[in-house]
Amino acid sequence: MTALICGSLAYDNIMVFKGRFKDEILPDQVHILNVAFLVPEMRRDFGGCAGNIAYNLHLLGGRALPMGTVGDDFEPYRQRLTRLGMPQDYIKPVADTLTAQAYITTDLDDNQITAFHPGAMDSAHGQSLPDIDISLGMVSPDGRAGMLQHAAEFAQRNIPFIFDPGQGLPMFDGPELLAFIDKASYVAVNDYESSLIAERTGLSIQDLAQRVEAFIVTRGAQGSHIYCDGGVLEIPTVKPAAVVDPTGCGDAYRGGLLYGLLQGYDWATTGRIAALAGSIKVEHPGTQNHSYSPAEFFARFVQEFGYRP
Repeated sequence: MTALICGSLAYDNIMVFKGRFKDEILPDQVHILNVAFLVPEMRRDFGGCAGNIAYNLHLLGGRALPMGTVGDDFEPYRQRLTRLGMPQDYIKPVADTLTAQAYITTDLDDNQITAFHPGAMDSAHGQSLPDIDISLGMVSPDGRAGMLQHAAEFAQRNIPFIFDPGQGLPMFDGPELLAFIDKASYVAVNDYESSLIAERTGLSIQDLAQRVEAFIVTRGAQGSHIYCDGGVLEIPTVKPAAVVDPTGCGDAYRGGLLYGLLQGYDWATTGRIAALAGSIKVEHPGTQNHSYSPAEFFARFVQEFGYRP
């Protein structure tokens, strides 16, 4: 059982400003803004939605095939995937480009200023789905043309897939979003994204959920809702041992969704696997710095929920 995960592979450059943006930016001077922030702390993490989701599915023991386009600077990421034993067959280099990168500066109030360079990600449409047996697909944030193409290819081959628009959602209007949803078997969004989709399509979440097998809405510390079979399942959150960094929690949740679907679990169990995967991620900095074996994960699952899937 194999999941092909289409989306970005990126470097996340995280910097911490030991002050507050509000003390450095003068509201009446924003039209001539010219500021510099000293950031004594900086780390570079491996990220990107396809990379993060595939990493979490891999931890759970699922077969994850990330698919995306990368630049000339991808070698350190490639070496890491090799060490992890993760397939790289469908990671395509694009010459004379950089791998997608985010530069995120956070201040002491947890405000963030982010700059994102898509780089090779914008060439995602240059790669079609491979001619292999794919049990389940995912269309996650990527280049606009690539997302449109890969959704169409999954639908043409009758491969069930999750539509996970994430940060790419603003690139699409209402009719385009409806076209994605009608091709997909499942939709996974957070509560803000669900509201934006409803606004752009003019349809309620309940109406949208009728167009797919399941419409999943994550709600942070309030857990998640899975609209399926004409009703709504409320999936409880799992309280993390410590709240270290929520970045990448949604991708970890989606890795859990893929695992549950590949295993044929019911939605109540699949949602709880996803919730626990997200909670464990919150306990660690970055998006791929947590680690566990499937046995360790399911021992904690039994501890949290009282049963073994």
